[in-house]
Amino acid sequence: MAPVPPRVTATPAALDLLETIQRQHGPVLFHQSGGCCDGSSPMCYPQSDFIVGDRDVKLGEIGGAPVYIGAQQYAVWSHTQLIIDVIPGRGGMFSLDNGTEKRFLTRGRTFTPEETERLMLTA
Repeated sequence: MAPVPPRVTATPAALDLLETIQRQHGPVLFHQSGGCCDGSSPMCYPQSDFIVGDRDVKLGEIGGAPVYIGAQQYAVWSHTQLIIDVIPGRGGMFSLDNGTEKRFLTRGRTFTPEETERLMLTA
């Protein structure tokens, strides 16, 4: 049987920016925003500055940084692999990518029926 696909991955560009941020700020985490102000941007915070909620779901890790999403968003996006990428622009107001002239962006890929089945076996 094929391996279980990761629920979150990152592009090389995202991993490069993440490494730069980690050198400056130490351990970080991502929270997939669902808020009004920053849309659906993945927000990057120092681990010591963000309290993970009881209803947040850990999707996995990228570059050693855990990635979380709120339970309501997870219910909507559970059929999708999130791919953290980077594009030119300003990051979210409170996200550590702000001021780098690059920003994290979440892209998505729908899991295949076979991948969905493997994910359900591990739930």
